[in-house]
Amino acid sequence: MAEKIFITGNEAAVRGAVDAGAKIMFGYPITPATEILEGWIAQTVTDKSLQYLQTEDEIAAGFGVLGAVLGGAKAFTASAGIGHVLLQDPVAMAENMRLPFVGIMMQRGGPSTGTVNFSQQEVNLAIHGGNGDSFRIVYSASNVEEMYSLVIKAFSAAWKYRFPTFVLGDGYLGKMKATVELKKLLKPVESKPILSESGAPTWLRNCFSSEEELNTLLNNHITDWEKNKNKIVESESFHTNDARYLVIAHGLVASATKETVLKMRHERIRIGLFRPITLNPFDGEALRTVARGAKHIFIVESAYGQLGTIAKAELAGHNIKAKISQISKPAEGFTPEEILKEIKKHNA
Repeated sequence: MAEKIFITGNEAAVRGAVDAGAKIMFGYPITPATEILEGWIAQTVTDKSLQYLQTEDEIAAGFGVLGAVLGGAKAFTASAGIGHVLLQDPVAMAENMRLPFVGIMMQRGGPSTGTVNFSQQEVNLAIHGGNGDSFRIVYSASNVEEMYSLVIKAFSAAWKYRFPTFVLGDGYLGKMKATVELKKLLKPVESKPILSESGAPTWLRNCFSSEEELNTLLNNHITDWEKNKNKIVESESFHTNDARYLVIAHGLVASATKETVLKMRHERIRIGLFRPITLNPFDGEALRTVARGAKHIFIVESAYGQLGTIAKAELAGHNIKAKISQISKPAEGFTPEEILKEIKKHNA
């Protein structure tokens, strides 16, 4: 039977990691993700099979995760903002060596130190942050319950497909409380020591003598990504069957947009929401399906076009005739009323 509990988004992320079978967390405290580290440490008090290491910085935390997964432990880290920036070196290494890195990123306002509250400005960083071609799985949570369920999915995807995997939350979502139903929707993917999983010595390379060698490896990565991305991709279409107006939003902004959609539907305005749950890979086919019937598309995000760039690229060249408007408030949240006002202003 599923457990119902009143918890914060950060607490839900910790529960998700525990239920996914994680055994060790490496981290450095940074607002608004600190409570994930604190919550995990609290778990280690009552469950002696769990461990943690508070590292000197996020670079060390990221490489600590890689060391642990090489030994077969499900490991993860959590960070935000400038800490997320520092993690890019180990994440790029995980991408090249196909190691199941898991990171929970509670986005905060940037650039640089910025604010400690809220933004959706770390989408590009999560997808494209390292040198390489962005073979990373990126989930975007829209409510407290998804901070639980998507963390479980992240561990399963990382260990099954061997690509670095992020769950994006934000400062508001991490601290807000809700009653959630904790359902283990997935059986945890078994972890085993990567260095000895074949029963023979394993050689994992991160440095190559020639471009031909590296190109061969990367073509293998590309083949695996293309083969599996349709198994990973996930999205939600909300009141889109007859929508003449379509909003594209993710994360907490999408939750606010749902209220806007319901209010406008009450006014007999045919509007719907497309929400990407995976930002990478992105469900372009589902977006194009719902966009074909729209006459006006609104991309709403708390960043300056990071989601917009992805969505427009997916729509380009597919005979989508709708007008597209970008509604951005970098590093500031939206209320349902603000979204409603902006949509009506752009549609005047």
